[in-house]
Amino acid sequence: MVSQTILVTGASGFIAKHIVAQLLGEGHAVRASVRSRERADEVAAAVGGTAQEEAGRLSFVELDLGQDRGWADALAGVDAMIHTASPFPLVQPKDPDELIRPAVDGTLRALRSATKAGVRRVVMTSSVVAVTRSALPAGRDRYDERDWSDLDGPISAYGRSKTMAERAAWDYAAGEGKGLALTAINPGFVLGPPRDDRFGTSLRVVQRMLSGKDPAVPRVGYAVADVRDIAAMHVRALDRPEAIGKRILGASEFLWFSDMAKALKEAFPNRKIATRVAPDLLMRIIGLFDKSVATILPELGQRAEVDNRRARDILGMDFIPARRSVVDAARFLVDRGLA
Repeated sequence: MVSQTILVTGASGFIAKHIVAQLLGEGHAVRASVRSRERADEVAAAVGGTAQEEAGRLSFVELDLGQDRGWADALAGVDAMIHTASPFPLVQPKDPDELIRPAVDGTLRALRSATKAGVRRVVMTSSVVAVTRSALPAGRDRYDERDWSDLDGPISAYGRSKTMAERAAWDYAAGEGKGLALTAINPGFVLGPPRDDRFGTSLRVVQRMLSGKDPAVPRVGYAVADVRDIAAMHVRALDRPEAIGKRILGASEFLWFSDMAKALKEAFPNRKIATRVAPDLLMRIIGLFDKSVATILPELGQRAEVDNRRARDILGMDFIPARRSVVDAARFLVDRGLA
């Protein structure tokens, strides 16, 4: 791959830090957007980028997805933009617009700014929740990139925000932003080791299992993706013309929480880790008092398998096994005294 200058928005995120590290490792210059200089120091430390920063290969810009200020300067001289994910909250907000409006408006602001700056190539982070919250067509047993979540069905504010933001991006690329070379990466439930102690909500599930706090796990599961693979998908997409104009699902395999718990119990036999599955009725009762449990109630018993063939064929992905991602995440937490 020819060395390029890449703007990575939301560079302090769990996935984004891995993306920045991989881009630097492949010889690219990275312009990373953060909200404050404090977060810039955090990102530089996490990606081993202090030397690159001093050499001019890693630089930082302050950007707010809710404001126009700074975007023109941030995109000046940039070859491509990687626009990373919106926040993934453990507890859904009372007002869904708290997630939806920033996700949609922020995505459109980023794309319009790129177009205005003459930056044609954009890879954006969407989510598997923009794909799997709908009924599968008859005769199919897994979701693929043709599928879109049903906004009229039972879908969380987060799922709604990701679906609407990605739809808005494709509509923009087909209309006002015609000529934009857009790719969407749709990760599953992202696990694996973070690059520092500030990580996403998904790892808090592993953290909770390791804590021994719960006597049983809910009958909930997800298509698991490793953060290292998801970062690689973003980076590889930049250099693959055949990825342009496509959504690409990123996941290794589906695991129930009980599967995750069993993998953790095997890796940490001396820890009190619940592997028994809680009855759905019990979870619904607990959800009346625990907002984090209430968030997952619509997903009880839902098995959403995804097809990762496009990622394998276009991006050459050979996914890290899901159970390894769970255990690697746990080892990080245990080694750092975080669980």
